[in-house]
Amino acid sequence: MEALSATGLRSIRYAKEIQGCDKIIANDFSKRAVESIQKNIEANDVTSIVEASHADAKDLMGQHKSLDKRFAIVDLDPYGSPTQFLDGALQSVADGGLLCVTCTDMAVLCGNATETCYTKYGAISLRGKNCHEMALRIVLQCIEGHANRYGRYIVPILSLSIDFYVRVFVKVFTSQKVCKQTTSKLGNLYLCSGCEAMTVQPLGQLVKDDKGNIKYMLPKGPPVDQKCKYCLHSHLLGGPFWINPMHDEAFVRKLIRSLDDSSEKNLGTIERMKGMLTMVNEELMDVPFYYTYDRLCSIIKVQMSKLSVLRSAFLNAGYRVSLSHANRYAIKTDAPNDVVWDIMRAYEKEHPSNPQNRSTVSQAILGRSDSFSDVKVNFQEHADAEPASRSAKLLRFQHNPPNWGPKNKAKLVQRNNEDTGEVELQDKRQRNQGKYSKRAKLEVQKQVEID
Repeated sequence: MEALSATGLRSIRYAKEIQGCDKIIANDFSKRAVESIQKNIEANDVTSIVEASHADAKDLMGQHKSLDKRFAIVDLDPYGSPTQFLDGALQSVADGGLLCVTCTDMAVLCGNATETCYTKYGAISLRGKNCHEMALRIVLQCIEGHANRYGRYIVPILSLSIDFYVRVFVKVFTSQKVCKQTTSKLGNLYLCSGCEAMTVQPLGQLVKDDKGNIKYMLPKGPPVDQKCKYCLHSHLLGGPFWINPMHDEAFVRKLIRSLDDSSEKNLGTIERMKGMLTMVNEELMDVPFYYTYDRLCSIIKVQMSKLSVLRSAFLNAGYRVSLSHANRYAIKTDAPNDVVWDIMRAYEKEHPSNPQNRSTVSQAILGRSDSFSDVKVNFQEHADAEPASRSAKLLRFQHNPPNWGPKNKAKLVQRNNEDTGEVELQDKRQRNQGKYSKRAKLEVQKQVEID
């Protein structure tokens, strides 16, 4: 079921491109939209599969709560936030079924309106270079929270930050026992307001004994001091975020293999899909959040060089490192903050910064005589410094044309139809088209009547 179909394009594509679809409901609250859906269904000859529905999405999903009426797939793609539809969606999707959710309110999710983010998603967002991954993890924790209310939980199989929106695909299951593990899947983030060092604290701990019994424990903390140990600035607290893996590796690899199938060669965006999915497959699944190369260099006031230089330093130190599909300069690593800043300090020694340009943050980090860790920094190029997606020159970050992206939401106003007397909804922009010329014409008419 596509709950918010608009023109029904996606439902029609599902019917024509996915084998095995028996029935698809393309629903919309707008009567005009449903009329368009019906015309498009007939024009594309999918009347036997796609059914147009005119109903409130929440009411429609509420009618499919029973086990025998649940949908195998529920797709939510609203304009803005989907949170008001999540309760209905999570009750109407079958056990083991798929829930697809799109969010386009990226300003809210990326830290520009923390209060609004909390009211909608139940989490505090933070501004930073890794805000797009934060957005994904906020959405996942929000879905998990709604699922837990009904004794259900989610397993993310693919989570993508694409251009101006995020899109997540999760499987939904039912188990009160597994729901108890949710606290270990969520965590808060301590973000230094100066150097942007990150420290994650899970909301709960899950411990297994020798017999395999699970014990749930409260977290111990706080994990950071009141002042940052690197730059002496205060910490910002955000979350809760989803800190478990956002993707299913086996599923992603299967998707990549399917794109090499001859039957999929006609997809217009196949090259970008290959590049993005390959990057997703390269990501460290068990590491939440990432630094960015440009921001690390900016903090200590040094010029950027090749990204592979820093990647080699982490690999030579015995730590894992990867890129991220959410940012072209991402450095996702399991190295602790001590190692991160020791590597950056060593990098600055090889590429000295101008002391006059240093900030209080860079002075605090670079001014220490001792090291934060005992790691021996080595910038010699590592064999795995260049990931496969870059070596194969796959299309990873697409350059979109000017003025590309979502437009402002149409503002509908009520007006009385002079011919029928019915109340209709009209686009405010359409109603105001030529309002100044109309006003001038009305003034002329009034003057003629006076004369």
